[in-house]
Amino acid sequence: MLDKSKNSLNPLLPSSFLLSDLQESVFSGQTSSEHWRRQQLQRISALLEAHEDEIIKALEEDLKKPPTEAIFEIVAIKQELNLAKKNLRKWMQPRSIQVPITLQPGKARLMMEPKGCVLIIGPWNYPFSLTIQPLISVIAAGNTAVLKPSEKAPATSSLIRKLIPNYFSKKIIQVVEGGGETASALLEQPFDHIFFTGGATIGKKVMAAAAKHLTPITLELGGQSPAVVLKNADISVTARRLVWGKALNAGQTCIAPNHLLVEENIKQSLIAAIGISLKEFYGEKPLNSPDLARIINESQFKKLEGFLHGAKKNGQILLGGEIDYKHMKISPTLIEICDVNDPLMSEEIFGPLLPLITIKNLDMAIADIRKRPHPLAMYMFGGTKSQQRTLLKETTSGGVCFNDVILQCGIPELPFGGIGASGIGRYHGFSGFETFSNQKSILERPFWLDIKFRYPPYKLNLDFLKRILG
Repeated sequence: MLDKSKNSLNPLLPSSFLLSDLQESVFSGQTSSEHWRRQQLQRISALLEAHEDEIIKALEEDLKKPPTEAIFEIVAIKQELNLAKKNLRKWMQPRSIQVPITLQPGKARLMMEPKGCVLIIGPWNYPFSLTIQPLISVIAAGNTAVLKPSEKAPATSSLIRKLIPNYFSKKIIQVVEGGGETASALLEQPFDHIFFTGGATIGKKVMAAAAKHLTPITLELGGQSPAVVLKNADISVTARRLVWGKALNAGQTCIAPNHLLVEENIKQSLIAAIGISLKEFYGEKPLNSPDLARIINESQFKKLEGFLHGAKKNGQILLGGEIDYKHMKISPTLIEICDVNDPLMSEEIFGPLLPLITIKNLDMAIADIRKRPHPLAMYMFGGTKSQQRTLLKETTSGGVCFNDVILQCGIPELPFGGIGASGIGRYHGFSGFETFSNQKSILERPFWLDIKFRYPPYKLNLDFLKRILG
């Protein structure tokens, strides 16, 4: 059995870091009460209220994120907090389970208990909300946590490290900053659950590290989320929503529409409508717009620049295509794809480049979708109710949104997560509480009825036994 009272010494981790202290806070029963959990949730609320301006400033520094988009991160956390506070007592209640007549008399129940200490590895694209939002579920379920913010968003990471100790004991939440080597050092520790948001490549490494300790994991990844546009869609509204969803955070959103699958008879009208929306949102010179965020770092910028260079060389640019090397900004760009082997279709783009593929009908779109790994999100604009049912029945994804994009993740009651290459596990609302809880099954039976035929030597007729046990 693994001895969780000892931590592996590692020079990459702070000298004050001791996982056993964080675990002991849980296993001693300190975190089990509703009162304790509400206190910690209120501390997150207080942190948000007192430091909203600093959070917005850090996001602006890391991503040139417009204040309105930064507020979205804070609002998402507040919505999650409000839901947890409202439902915490109900979520914590043991649930009675019916006992079969053959096992009567007896009482069965399901009890939700904390798992222990959870490692949260945050991403760089929404570096504040996607580090703090899962923390709400972790705390609501009665756990402690170690936060590893993304080093690629240094201003936000530094802010989280500065703020958390002002609101939480180091035996409840600790923040460990650093890069990949630090993350690897943390993954060597026997945490009780690991929650990772990021790309599939690193997700595989997290999964492999967790396997060494048989640690349960939640992986929130991404994938090539398609948007299907059918002939009876409202073209103007569809264009606005697609441009907003693709350009939000400069396309660096895990559930952004990755590419379009557009019926051929509405293709030209949709292209024209997208052009109108681009000008309405970002003006004649999108790179000068204060409402367009920048690419996070040089490595990601160069990847996108390579895609853009190839598209320009091949004459595929339909709209946009401007690039600002100094400020690492790329205008929202619509690109025509005629070859399924196009480099733009080889992986998730994670930037403001939007490939457009022409389709004859929904069946052709579904065939394309099913050739690729299961996406985190799927979108469809227009179509009939029957076509919506067909999409749901014949494809698999983490989530689906009809006639809009991204907003499904703004409903805290809806579980959020992927399947296969787009992720493992769910969170948000009760789903998050459930993810970070151990569901303990309990049966109580009295002594007063003890039927002898259950014990050897067995004398019960087998045919009769089959009949009574079903």
